[in-house]
Amino acid sequence: MTTNLDNVRILVVGDVMLDRYWFGDVSRISPEAPVPVVRIARREARLGGAANVARNAAALGAQAGLLGIVGNDEAGDEVQQLLEGSGIRSYLKRDAAISTIIKLRVIGRQQQMVRIDFEEAPTDTVLRDKLEQFKTLLPDYDVIVLSDYAKGSLVAVADMIAAARAAGKVVMVDPKGDDFTRYAGATVLTPNKAEFKLIAGSWSTEDQLTAKAQAMRAELKLDALLLTRSEEGMTLYTDGAQVHMPAQAREVFDVSGAGDTVIATMACMLGTGAGWQQAVETANRAGGIVVGKLGTATVTREELFAS
Repeated sequence: MTTNLDNVRILVVGDVMLDRYWFGDVSRISPEAPVPVVRIARREARLGGAANVARNAAALGAQAGLLGIVGNDEAGDEVQQLLEGSGIRSYLKRDAAISTIIKLRVIGRQQQMVRIDFEEAPTDTVLRDKLEQFKTLLPDYDVIVLSDYAKGSLVAVADMIAAARAAGKVVMVDPKGDDFTRYAGATVLTPNKAEFKLIAGSWSTEDQLTAKAQAMRAELKLDALLLTRSEEGMTLYTDGAQVHMPAQAREVFDVSGAGDTVIATMACMLGTGAGWQQAVETANRAGGIVVGKLGTATVTREELFAS
């Protein structure tokens, strides 16, 4: 099964970000305000958002492509360089009217001290170009992952799902927001517990949760719904059935980007022809590994399939 990963073709579409990490030492409190002073010693940049999904797929050996929007700026250039270095096929659209989305994290004593976000929504013209390019790319890929971080680059997500499903593709969506109806018709949705609760409301028993999940799956005409539940693991709901996987993390160090790893791994496995249960079991294992790493990270094929 692992050798088949080399033949899997995954197109990731969504909100592209640049994750910047500034690492430093903390030895005193600022005299200006009761905050720590971080003396920066090292800087690092990683692919974030939808780009991190593509990076995770590429790390497992899949043929990954990324369609997204960045600014015509230095950060956009850095995203392009990181994609090339990761072996990801880039279909980045440059929008001169915006800046590339950046999440800057300042780390002191192995802890995140502050996160600073820079973001602007893309313009309509670039979004229209992106939808047309998406349709032309469909024949080249087997699995489509739509990574929605609610930053504005997936306003045409309903059209994308319809086009991809009409072309016979597996369509996976990592959703955001308070309206999931725009994701109707996808193959599988992968909300986390908080995202699901925002739509479906609270539950007090597992039976209530199952009823809500199956109702959502039926209403949105999904083949499956995967609910990621942090320390509770994850549960897959399919037609008339559900499978629960307990969390496998040995030590939770950083959960940022864990959902990206899960959906990328699941996409890789479904692309090889694996069934739902095997795909989710493997994705659950990958999630358990990646939360033991700092920041947006990836899992290697060797880590994932080590006996």
